[in-house]
Amino acid sequence: KLLASAKNLAEHAYVVEWIREVLAPLCAELDVPASPELTRTGELWHLASPIRGRLLDGSVSSLELARRLHPTPAVCGTPTDRALDAIRDVEGDRRFYGGAVGWCDRVGDGDWVVAIRCAEIDADGTSALAWAGGGIVAASDPDTELAETTTKLGTLLGALGVDAHAAAPAGDTLTRTSRTHE
Repeated sequence: KLLASAKNLAEHAYVVEWIREVLAPLCAELDVPASPELTRTGELWHLASPIRGRLLDGSVSSLELARRLHPTPAVCGTPTDRALDAIRDVEGDRRFYGGAVGWCDRVGDGDWVVAIRCAEIDADGTSALAWAGGGIVAASDPDTELAETTTKLGTLLGALGVDAHAAAPAGDTLTRTSRTHE
């Protein structure tokens, strides 16, 4: 179903093309798959395009590449500058909403992915603030997007040991969802 979704494929293609544009000037070789594959994380399936390249300058670290790529359109939307301005105006500080998660060794090699779900747990471990979001494009259906974002948030809460299906006590807020325009 995901690989047949024109909306999801278009959303994914925006991100992949943007990454290609950022990396191409830095690479002697750049391998970007023509079409995405499916990858599973917990209860969710995602479109994925493993991008590999050989840098023109071997001293550029994977951390530097992650810095150049953040925020991708998957995190903030496109065009990036306008999307970031809109987010700042409408949502304010997103804190730990999303970013690059990975590793870099002492010679600069590493592996990075884009995280679009995060949580901040308070110092005494008694409460958490969780973030999840979804990409909005012209073909988006609001109910479908809300269901997708709720599912994404549920997997994050489940990882924290929270029953995402349990009702919150009156007056408590368990989640904050964030939507961006792509």
